Amino acid sequence: MLSLDEALAEITRGAETVIPQEELKAKLQENRPLRVKLGMDPTAPDIHLGHTVILNKLKTFQELGHEVILLIGDFTAQVGDPTGKNATRPPLSPEKIAENARTYAEQAFKILDPAKTKIVYNSTWLKDLGAQGMIKLAARQTVARMLEREDFKKRYAQGQSIAIHEFIYPLLQAYDSVALKADIELGGTDQRFNLLMGRELQKEEGMPQQVVIMMPLLVGLDGVKKMSKSAGNYIGVKDEPNDMFGKIMSISDDLMWNYYELLSTVSLKDLNKLKEDVAKGAVNPRDVKVNLAKEIITRYHNEQEANKAYEDFVTRFSKNAIPDDIPEVSVALNGEDGMMIANLLKEADLVTSTSEAMRMIKQNAVKCDGNVIADPKLKVEPSTKVWQVGKRKFAKITLK
Repeated sequence: MLSLDEALAEITRGAETVIPQEELKAKLQENRPLRVKLGMDPTAPDIHLGHTVILNKLKTFQELGHEVILLIGDFTAQVGDPTGKNATRPPLSPEKIAENARTYAEQAFKILDPAKTKIVYNSTWLKDLGAQGMIKLAARQTVARMLEREDFKKRYAQGQSIAIHEFIYPLLQAYDSVALKADIELGGTDQRFNLLMGRELQKEEGMPQQVVIMMPLLVGLDGVKKMSKSAGNYIGVKDEPNDMFGKIMSISDDLMWNYYELLSTVSLKDLNKLKEDVAKGAVNPRDVKVNLAKEIITRYHNEQEANKAYEDFVTRFSKNAIPDDIPEVSVALNGEDGMMIANLLKEADLVTSTSEAMRMIKQNAVKCDGNVIADPKLKVEPSTKVWQVGKRKFAKITLK
């Protein structure tokens, strides 16, 4: 059983913002299961790892014994979430929403425990509001308040249209929190306005206000843009195991830690130990990345598929990285205790000049025994190693 501070650390792990932090701690001290809400509009049938960041956080609450509510926005999906859009989003048909909702739940249960997850649909209460209820809800906020939203503000300033029903969306999402008596609501950083609106409506209703936990948007495989299908930098939870493994192994070592923090179930204590071991050189970051890939593939497929994907990756990597018939080269030191890397590569005919060697090093195109060499001033000591320049030039160099 985790202590209060340990539970708080796991809950806030990777979170961008908690509003307000002190209320979260106070709610955790109430010694009762908290009602934790995550709303998802079923606007697309498939989800990628970026979508699972918040589901993983919901899983944390589930493991801590709290009441997890997965809210399917079947009613709000007909309105269309305007967040981040520069044009009015067309509403979905009820049939398409129902189809997407079934797929969403199926994929979410690869992370959440179905027996401990309460699935609700906001049409249950929103369809009964009626015209009078909608008018009363709309009266809760002003146009000026709505135009504080960054996306609305930009569209208004640029003369782009904003449909009246788009102002209704944040109010409907907020009303969900009132209907569910939510203690905590999870969402992405792009949902800030909508999430805080829930606190406002709860306050007007005389209810305890929900704590808002916003998770960052997962960076995609390119290491720059947020993960999305449109950017082509995503890993789908339905991707084949081999594809998932290759994609995860392609991310940078720095981005790997962000993925561990947001996607892995490895404890904070163990994660910090891994970081220390890698920093000291006691553990190869490649091996740490392999474990991450195995964990993620096991979650969305199974352990057997994860191990097979690893074996296939090693086979492909070995074949692609080092040919069977690489040349063997001997380079003399002539009494020196070492040789500058650029000179070594030139002497072994892996490059035509030391300037080419320097350029290839800067492009991370030089490897020694499979490890990228990033230091152009490296002095190589007497040894026998396999060197690679670019994708096709290899040599087993003995420096003596």
